Amino acid sequence: MGFWCRMSENQEQEEVITVRVQDPRVQNEGSWNSYVDYKIFLHTNSKAFTAKTSCVRRRYREFVWLRKQLQRNAGLVPVPELPGKSTFFGTSDEFIEKRRQGLQHFLEKVLQSVVLLSDSQLHLFLQSQLSVPEIEACVQGRSTMTVSDAILRYAMSNCGWAQEERQSSSHLAKGDQPKSCCFLPRSGRRNSPSPPPSEEKDHLEVWAPVVDSEVPSLESPTLPPLSSPLCCDFGRPNEGTSTPQSVRRAVGGDHAVPLDPGQLETVLEK
Repeated sequence: MGFWCRMSENQEQEEVITVRVQDPRVQNEGSWNSYVDYKIFLHTNSKAFTAKTSCVRRRYREFVWLRKQLQRNAGLVPVPELPGKSTFFGTSDEFIEKRRQGLQHFLEKVLQSVVLLSDSQLHLFLQSQLSVPEIEACVQGRSTMTVSDAILRYAMSNCGWAQEERQSSSHLAKGDQPKSCCFLPRSGRRNSPSPPPSEEKDHLEVWAPVVDSEVPSLESPTLPPLSSPLCCDFGRPNEGTSTPQSVRRAVGGDHAVPLDPGQLETVLEK
C-alpha cells in the first residue's frame, strides 16, 4: 500500500493520498484474448482529486500507455519506470505478484510529483473506467463530457458503495495508518482537473452523500477507515502481512476463484 502526506505552504494542513494496486484477476479466461488486470483503489482528502475515493481495474498495457502520455506531457520531468515485460519467472503467481508490486511503486512515485499529478489523463486513468481511446477523446475535447464530468459520473454510478463499505470496516480503529508514510513539501499546483474554487462548493455537495461526508478537512491528516468499493468486487487483503496475493479468475463478474498457475503463461504479457 502507498500512503503519504503533503504538507501545505503554511505547514498546518496536510493532504493524504493512499493508493493500492491489488487483486490481480484473469479476464476472459479460456479465450484467445484473456489477460490479467489489477484493481487500483485510491483514497484521499487532496483537492487535486475530483473524487475522494475511487476504484477501477486496469491492465498492464494501459499502464504502458499512461506512462507514455505522462512522459510526453511532462517535458524534462522524469517519469517513474514500469515493471518490465520479461517472461522469465519462477512461477506464474510469483511473476504477477512482482508485477503488481511494480505497478504500485510506479503509481506511488507518480502521485508524489506535482507536475505528473496535474495531468488530466492520470486522473481519468485512476478515477474512471474509460478506455484509452475514450480518455484521449475526453482530454482533447472530442467528448461530450469534461474530465470532472467523467469522473463524477463514474463516482455517482456507484452511489452507496462507500458508506456500505465503511459500515463493514467500522471495526478498524479511527486514525489507523499504514506503516509506510512520508511527508513531502507541497508545491503550487496548476492545471489540476479539480473544479475551480468558485465551483468547489457545488461540486462537493454532489459528491458529499457518497464519499465526502466522512472525509476530514485538511486541518487533520487522519483519513476515515480505508475501504474498497463494492463495484470492484474485491476482498480486502490482510494489510498487516506481506503475503503475495493469489491470482484469480473472474467468473460471471460476481466472484473469483483461484487459478492454476500453469494456466497463466498465455496471459501474462497482455
